[in-house]
Amino acid sequence: MKHFVTGAALLIVLAVSSWVSAQVVRGNPKDGQAVYQQHCLRCHGDKLDGNGPESGDLITQPANLLSQTSRAKTDWELLVTISNGALFTPMHGFRGKLTDQQMLDVLSYIRSVAPFDAVS
Repeated sequence: MKHFVTGAALLIVLAVSSWVSAQVVRGNPKDGQAVYQQHCLRCHGDKLDGNGPESGDLITQPANLLSQTSRAKTDWELLVTISNGALFTPMHGFRGKLTDQQMLDVLSYIRSVAPFDAVS
């Protein structure tokens, strides 16, 4: 009976984890582009490469969202950064400034230009 319970628990964990990993962040990339241009472009640049018009004035260079490092981050990691900012960097959080949908839209726009690419 003990092995049955352990096996059943393992199957539940596997089923739930595959369901969670299969979830797709829903956002509108067109709306996200407009939000990006208004709030992100000045640091991250028109090409998302971290070379925005204000990037030269910053002590810490903005993230190049096209880089392998950024593209290897999960949607969740990027969304947390958009929402809460990045500690010890000029990247401030947008929670309270943007709606949850706007943050999902920005993420969708970023992924349309720089799709997820897990590091091999």
